[in-house]
Amino acid sequence: QVQLVESGGGLVQPGGSLRLDCAGSGFTFSNYDMNWYRQAPGKEREGVAFIRNTGSFRNYADSVKGRFTISRDNAKNTVYLQMNSLHPEDPAVYYCNAPRLGEVWGQGTQVTVSS
Repeated sequence: QVQLVESGGGLVQPGGSLRLDCAGSGFTFSNYDMNWYRQAPGKEREGVAFIRNTGSFRNYADSVKGRFTISRDNAKNTVYLQMNSLHPEDPAVYYCNAPRLGEVWGQGTQVTVSS
């Protein structure tokens, strides 16, 4: 069974940092490009970061460029999102996704930014 499980969210003050993890199972993780998305209340889901299956290419939404870093460890079947300098505009439920798997989503992990 294909599964994606996100973790690492929480409450952080503006300017703080969090690292999100996404563990994949049921598929050959190292063969799949991965995305991080986020969805805030009342807004559409938006792409945040992308990483090639080998880790050789990464891309970011303009809103997070320079603050967020996507990485992966194929030996652990895990993709990460290091989020620094969190803004009040960053709170959302964060999800990972493999484009080739289509509409396979985990439960997401909530990120809250508040002083």
